[in-house]
Amino acid sequence: MMAEVESVLLENPMVKDCGVVGVPDEEAGKAPCAFVVLRDGNPGSEKSADALRRYVAERLTAYKKPRDVRFVANIPRNFSGKILRRELRKLL
Repeated sequence: MMAEVESVLLENPMVKDCGVVGVPDEEAGKAPCAFVVLRDGNPGSEKSADALRRYVAERLTAYKKPRDVRFVANIPRNFSGKILRRELRKLL
């Protein structure tokens, strides 16, 4: 599911890079939390986060919509380009 949410977020013209991790959720068990790098060095805002949540909600089932969107400078990756999700979880 996380890769599917990442794929949709990367289709958005505002998004340069992203990573999604699951966080505990009382209702769903786990809910997506998106870490996003915006284009042009944009630091992000609550308005941008809302726009990205709506963007995903229009394209995927409601439970896949990120409950939280956090803006970061970069997405940690290993040498082969795989997202280091454990490093993203440390940011929570």
